Amino acid sequence: MIFEEKTVESKKLFEGRIIDLRVETVEFPDGKTAYRELVDHPGGVGILALTKDGKIPLVRQFRKPIEKAIWEIPAGKLDKNEEPKMCGIRELKEETGYIAKEIVSLGFLYPSPGFANEVTHIFFAKGLEKGEVSPDEDEYLDIEEFSVDDVRKMILNNEINDAKSVIAFLKCDAMNLFER
Repeated sequence: MIFEEKTVESKKLFEGRIIDLRVETVEFPDGKTAYRELVDHPGGVGILALTKDGKIPLVRQFRKPIEKAIWEIPAGKLDKNEEPKMCGIRELKEETGYIAKEIVSLGFLYPSPGFANEVTHIFFAKGLEKGEVSPDEDEYLDIEEFSVDDVRKMILNNEINDAKSVIAFLKCDAMNLFER
């Protein structure tokens, strides 16, 4: 079976600071057509860090789409032409104050491929040195450090339910990165 949809028409509906919205008419392999409402996003980065004493710094911030504050790994939007690793270094420093001596790519994920083209790159950082926190002017964060076991329990108890954070933790755990 051919898993492809041919774009017949594309209309941009909105151009924003972070996202653009468009509607596309697509044609299926059998000739039928449908509409797709799509979000264009520049992509982002999440970075799970491990302190020298085995703690994971998490940030808690209010997320308007879900109307609540949640715990997450440090993360942010890619700037135009920014390398994902550099974005991760920047976000870790801005949100936690930490500078990492070692950063390992954990790959990438598609947070919502049903309607958005966003790609989130995830990284693991260790060899941390503490510096000054400098969040963006519109960012209000709580920062707290948790043990690996506490983060695992928070994920299992649905206290951490941010996809990039859960996936980064699971990949680090499966790769035994917490035990080195």
